[in-house]
Amino acid sequence: MDVDTEDTAGSQPQQQFQTRGYQQELLDESFRRNIIIALDTGSGKTHIAVLRMKMEVERTTNKICWFLAPTVSLIEQQRNVIGLSIPVNVGMVSGQSEPDQWKDAKVWQKLLEDYSIMVTTPQILLDALSHGFVSLGQLSLLVFDEAHHATSKHPYNTIMRDFYFKLPARNGSGDTTIGVRPVILGLTASPIYGGDLSKAFRELESNLDSVILSSKVNREELAQHVHRPIFKHVLWNIPEYSYDEIPWTGPSANVIALNAVVNQLNIDEDPYVVSLRAQLAKLPVGNQRTRVDQKLSKTINKADTFSHKGLRDFLRAACDICWELGPWAADWYVNAVVKQAQNIATVQNVIMSTWQEEEKKYLLSALAQVSLVPVPTDIHQILPRTSTKVRKLVQCLLEEENLARADNDAYSGIIFVTRRDSVLALGQVLSSLPETAGIFRIGCLLGSSASSKRHSFLDITRVMVKDPPADTLRDFRLGDKNLIISTAVAEEGIDIQACGSVIRFDPPPNMVAWAQSRGRARRKKSTFILFDDSQGGDAKVRKWQKTEEDMMAMYNDPTRVYPKAIEEEEEIENDMEFRVPSTAALLTLHSAVNHLYHFCSILPSSGHGNHLPIFEIDPPDYPEGWHAFEVKSSMTVGSPGPWKATCILPRVLPPHLRSFTTEKAYRSKLSARCHAAFIAYVTLYREGLLTDNLLPLWSALDGDVHNEVELLVKEVEQRASTANVPIQMDPFAVVSPVVDKWWCYQLMLGDEHVLRMLTPFTFSSFEPDDFPLLYVPGKKPLKVGMVFDVTLTITKDVLAAARDYTHRIFFPVYGSRMEHGKHDFVHLFLPISVDGLESTWADRRAWQASRPTYGRYENSTQANARLLGERMGYSLDLSIVRDNDKISKLLSFVGWHDGPISTEEEEELRERYDGYPTLDITFPLMVVQSLPRRVNFLVPLESETAGLSNDALRLILPEYATVDLISRDEAEIAMILPSFLRWLSKAITVASLRDNLFTEPSLRSIPLNLLTTAVTAPVSQEANYQRLETLGDTVLKYTISIQLFAEHPYWHEGYLSRRKDHAVNNSQLAKEAVGKGLYRWIIRDRFVPRKWKPRYLDDKPAVDVGKQPDSIEPDTSTGNGLIVTINQIAASPSQVEDKDDPTEENAESPTKGKKKKKPKQDLSTKVLADVVEALIGAAYEHGGFDLAIRCIEVFGLGIPSWKPIISRVEAALSRVEDVDDLPSQLSLVERMLDYRFSHKMLLVEALTHSSYQGDLDNISYERLEFLGDSALDMVVTDYLYHAPGKNYTPGHMHLRKEALVNSHLLAFLCMDISLVLDASMPTWDMNDGVTLQKDSQTISLYQCMLHSSSRVLDDHTVTFSRYQRAVSAIKKSLKQDKFYPWAALTSLQAPKFISDMIESLLGAIFIDCKGDLDTIRRVLSKLGHRAIMEHIVKDEVDVLHPVSRIAIWAAKPDPKRKLGIKVEKQKGEISCVISVDEEEVARATERYRGKSSTNHVRFAAAEEAIKKLRIIEEEEPEDVDEVGWPDDVPAYEW
Repeated sequence: MDVDTEDTAGSQPQQQFQTRGYQQELLDESFRRNIIIALDTGSGKTHIAVLRMKMEVERTTNKICWFLAPTVSLIEQQRNVIGLSIPVNVGMVSGQSEPDQWKDAKVWQKLLEDYSIMVTTPQILLDALSHGFVSLGQLSLLVFDEAHHATSKHPYNTIMRDFYFKLPARNGSGDTTIGVRPVILGLTASPIYGGDLSKAFRELESNLDSVILSSKVNREELAQHVHRPIFKHVLWNIPEYSYDEIPWTGPSANVIALNAVVNQLNIDEDPYVVSLRAQLAKLPVGNQRTRVDQKLSKTINKADTFSHKGLRDFLRAACDICWELGPWAADWYVNAVVKQAQNIATVQNVIMSTWQEEEKKYLLSALAQVSLVPVPTDIHQILPRTSTKVRKLVQCLLEEENLARADNDAYSGIIFVTRRDSVLALGQVLSSLPETAGIFRIGCLLGSSASSKRHSFLDITRVMVKDPPADTLRDFRLGDKNLIISTAVAEEGIDIQACGSVIRFDPPPNMVAWAQSRGRARRKKSTFILFDDSQGGDAKVRKWQKTEEDMMAMYNDPTRVYPKAIEEEEEIENDMEFRVPSTAALLTLHSAVNHLYHFCSILPSSGHGNHLPIFEIDPPDYPEGWHAFEVKSSMTVGSPGPWKATCILPRVLPPHLRSFTTEKAYRSKLSARCHAAFIAYVTLYREGLLTDNLLPLWSALDGDVHNEVELLVKEVEQRASTANVPIQMDPFAVVSPVVDKWWCYQLMLGDEHVLRMLTPFTFSSFEPDDFPLLYVPGKKPLKVGMVFDVTLTITKDVLAAARDYTHRIFFPVYGSRMEHGKHDFVHLFLPISVDGLESTWADRRAWQASRPTYGRYENSTQANARLLGERMGYSLDLSIVRDNDKISKLLSFVGWHDGPISTEEEEELRERYDGYPTLDITFPLMVVQSLPRRVNFLVPLESETAGLSNDALRLILPEYATVDLISRDEAEIAMILPSFLRWLSKAITVASLRDNLFTEPSLRSIPLNLLTTAVTAPVSQEANYQRLETLGDTVLKYTISIQLFAEHPYWHEGYLSRRKDHAVNNSQLAKEAVGKGLYRWIIRDRFVPRKWKPRYLDDKPAVDVGKQPDSIEPDTSTGNGLIVTINQIAASPSQVEDKDDPTEENAESPTKGKKKKKPKQDLSTKVLADVVEALIGAAYEHGGFDLAIRCIEVFGLGIPSWKPIISRVEAALSRVEDVDDLPSQLSLVERMLDYRFSHKMLLVEALTHSSYQGDLDNISYERLEFLGDSALDMVVTDYLYHAPGKNYTPGHMHLRKEALVNSHLLAFLCMDISLVLDASMPTWDMNDGVTLQKDSQTISLYQCMLHSSSRVLDDHTVTFSRYQRAVSAIKKSLKQDKFYPWAALTSLQAPKFISDMIESLLGAIFIDCKGDLDTIRRVLSKLGHRAIMEHIVKDEVDVLHPVSRIAIWAAKPDPKRKLGIKVEKQKGEISCVISVDEEEVARATERYRGKSSTNHVRFAAAEEAIKKLRIIEEEEPEDVDEVGWPDDVPAYEW
């Protein structure tokens, strides 16, 4: 594509352009009809398109413009041009933007809403159209840059054919109706490639529904702005030797040596052929054998293996270079490529990494046999050994450089070369010749390939280019390089500055190449130089010039008639399409094969064997066994057709979705394959394995909650980690301080304290078991009770008495935070009856109130201890005492001391009162002790003495002390009531949840204390949901796995896993929680007894209510969510205390200033998700899986129907078929597991690897493995949760579970369980005749896998040999040791399919036994798994794996260390190096065998580091108690 210098301002400010006459002429024409603008490079076509888009977006607001360009570099360049010229949002998407992940229609819809112009490659738009994400009817203008590509199967043409022409025509160019065809605008410098001009014009115009136009009125002005270069034609003489002589007797010794090696190659020795023969020998008669037989015959016939074809290509390239450039260049090229192959073989290289190991050895062995001749370095020997063509080029370059210098211009030029390897060789020649090396600064452009797939051997030459393409272009623009040697990559559209000379070293292959390459020469006085051999003469040049003249005349002919659409002869017969009505997604015969390959490529794989569709052609190309014929006649190869095709999909799919055969035969194999693929893909859609956008279900399963793709637009934000939602409900908040009605409850605090509670609330009736025990130090637990009391008539006098009593008992303890004189409490208390003791205290209070004056620190409720004793007697029933020196510190009265006291006691007493020099010690003295620290009495005590004061008794003088005028019982009640009210607050919150969310009777039966734990967050620092959340998480995954397994019998394991992960991820759970209003009932406020104060009626919520999230509609069906019934009560936040800071004893006193404003609270999605899982755990604990499912149903989680497990299992069981002629190893497996299957096909499925090619058509084991994995997790988690006496924290449960379900352990168990079979055989000898020779054979479980893969067999053998070396040590560790044998288990390096076998068998048993987990437990016991689990729990085995241990150690503060764990591969080995503070401390190395090797060296290195650093010796229990995982703990795949 062309871009004017003003059009490519890059990062320059926006410029105003003066529209030229010919540009305005064509712009006006674009409003009358669809046109293809045909103008020379450099004439400003892009400017016309920019103006057209600008005017379109200004007049059309309900549609967008779409600009297409064929390459990524072009769309990046054009996006910048458009963005600088039009003040609207311009978006860009290319293959490098990973659009494969853009599989959500909402993402595309937002893109269409947010952008006015989109710039993309054509394949992006075609994919979006094909999947129904975008409709051409949403576009007002569609621009095709480099429009000459719109032919044949190019995406340009496919977009028009399959989508544009299916829409109704516009009603004029100004029609903005949605759903009609967009305006088409094409841009090109050459509308044709060559050939029949009339036909080419008709085809391009028909394909783009446009007419090709150039300027007719302003041609003179156009000529002024288009600088046609001076044309030069250089003829060169072909070499004296023939091309065919080059590899045999030619002038290049290295080419001859290479040819000698290539011609000695034997196709039968090629590693690929050898591997095919080995496969064929192991395969039984059947479809798979037939396929391998055909593949082997085809490979031998065509000799097109990677190795043989690569070496032939190498030889051909060397011959071409010798012919074109001369023997010196050919010698250099052969030498350089051989050395390059040998060099990159010693390091990890992205190209050679895709080669098979045997192929690499074979190729390197062949190259090592090439007898290379050193390349002469004497500069005087180079030019004579170059071709006449090169010498002509050197002469031409020097002349062009002299001309530029004569004009005071810096020379710049481009040489276009056809062959990629010739670019490298020519660059080396010009850089080595003294005539050119000092003048030209040379760069090479080859184009780039980001693909990791292997293409050919010669891809290694890509890395021989010194500089990346972007750097080369940058240096050329800056003048650091003045000569570029390039393939066609620089012909079309790349933004290269106008050059002084363009040299076509090879003739252009077509008209487009002629025009595009000439367009690079845009300077005034620039030259366009064409090289041609002397045999061609001027005929080729005259041909191109004549074609160009005819082309220009044709599109400038005013009499030319707009063409009608022409019918193309399709390669594929009976073209058909399938369209989804709801999305308009389209499947055609042309797209079906690619779609099917994509579907298969993302199927889950258990290792070994690619999941690809297989196409079988009938009749086949080769007779069976053709590869073994002694005489391989070509007459017996191939069939004239017609052909049928069968498409075979991988075994992970059910049988009826695995094979599809065309009903009729077709004239071509391509047509037959496309029809078979079309039938298969449509069937997959109809069976529910594809979305309505004709994509695999991944995107639909993920939804818009989990891992939403990050758009390349500023407006699309990443999903927030927190949801700003309203805070929890406050059950004690009232709307108005004026309460019309009070309710009375009788409150029992154990047997000792019975009193009435008056409150403006009515509460749900609580069951006796709902009430808590209060744990008061020094006493037996107090059982709380509360019943509605109708015996008391609540009058104003009763309320007044209750307010006085409440104030009296609370003020001595909490008075520093209470408001003086304020008695309007939310909760009021009264004693049930007044006994004699209460009368005594009433008399004391009356006496104190009657006193005319008070001494210091006295008031109506606090009396001087000496005066009280003298007046009312030295009673022993006092409770709270205060020393005047520390009046705020509460002391407990112990008794009176009548004397005498010891000298030491007197000295201590006088020292305490040293401020009183005339101190007179008068008896009796008071004996006091510090009060026990106020605590949460809801928390059980650790021992009988826990919580009691540890302070020693001490003596104080009564005259310098005060007594609080409340009894011991009242003081104890005052201390206990905050804990009771805390329980009541939580109970009301949970009861509200139960009444509003868990309305189903079975859910309402869940005990209150269990629900309370489930909704209490860790931040509250009380018994919280963490353990229940761990249990509920496993229950949820277990139940949803069963639901999905039964609901979707045709879904493969990948779909099942993705859907499960989507349903249970935190974002989804949090979304459901917010939708149900669960946040109102999550208890997150902290109860801090030492800061507690009674609640007043006019208290406002301590925490602001966070705003409701905009994106989620609140559930308003449950009202305000409160359990209380009177209308004075409001839903508002409860008090939330800051952390317990001992310096803030009186922080809330009114005299200390205003309260700090509490911030809004954000509720993390994790807390919301955790509470959902904890509730599920609580339901499971109370009522098993049925009740857990009832709980899950409340939240839905996107599953339309939840059914009991037994119903789901029976549904799955009903689909199991009975089959005869089952494999013989089934009975062996049953004996090993000590379980007899009722449905044998379940066992067959559990043993079937995806490579199996036997007669049975059952699905492979992956679905059952998915189910068995969840069953195993459930059994293990349930055991750990209920382990007697352990009460494991979530961290410890996680560690132990991973030790019990990891693939290394399961693989060990699979290899360890076996049967010994009698293999005795009769033998005969002359002495004894026939005797029975005793013998036995051991069959292991892993050997019973059904597969047809030699690689699986090899893996079995190698892994079992490792098992035999390590089995004794591993068994000992698993049964006796205190440390879990992570490294030993990892050393097995078992492939995943071995451990999968255990899980698939558990899944099969689970279905066969109708979901009975006890049966699973018995089988696990038989496998030895339960014994390992019991040992780990009973003997407190250390299960922290080494990598995590060292990471946690390094993350500990004081000092925090910098940990490095580096895994590197080199020379077939893999090493793990562990460093601390950048100093290496451990290294482990072994031969690389895949991911299992990586895991093993990581573990081995970590264990070595742990020993060297003595980490375990330094470890404290708390370091791993609740593993505080640092952020940089290395990931480990279990």
